[in-house]
Amino acid sequence: MNVLKTEIEGVVIIEPRIFRDDRGYFFESFSQREFQEKVCNTVFVQDNESKSTYGVLRGLHFQKPPHAQSKLVRVIKGAVLDVAVDIRRGSPTFGQHVAVELSGDNHRQLFIPRGFAHGFSVLTDEVVFQYKCDDFYAPQSEGALAWNDPDLAIDWRIPADKVLLSEKDRHHCRLHEAEWLFDYREKLY
Repeated sequence: MNVLKTEIEGVVIIEPRIFRDDRGYFFESFSQREFQEKVCNTVFVQDNESKSTYGVLRGLHFQKPPHAQSKLVRVIKGAVLDVAVDIRRGSPTFGQHVAVELSGDNHRQLFIPRGFAHGFSVLTDEVVFQYKCDDFYAPQSEGALAWNDPDLAIDWRIPADKVLLSEKDRHHCRLHEAEWLFDYREKLY
């Protein structure tokens, strides 16, 4: 696998080595050994999958300690704009984000470390989205930020009037209003 650094330390794009021939293609989508050597020393414990249609926006979500989560995300079918926002107070990149197009065609994956909020917008008619987490879902540890926080200035690449949100995602606070965020000095791994 090829690991590409982004503007924010710890958030990386992973490009698998793809073998193509007349029959189609093959690639190793995940190797624990290689991931720990090249990206982060963590163990994934849960895999999730969602199916969404154009305009769906999920995010910006995170889990607080003691159930903070890293995520390794990818798209099986369609395309999304995947976003990771640094929410570690004191970080030199606090409030900044990385946005990467992930698709069933480019086979890219994005690693979102603990201390980041995560979300994605669906850019195609239909998307099948998969992700690994290194801690189990814990509803009591849920946190989230407003997808349209003007201070974050995220271009989700879909018109605002086409955005489809869950009821829960309609009511999150802006970053500067958040009562709880991560501390950059705190060890998260």
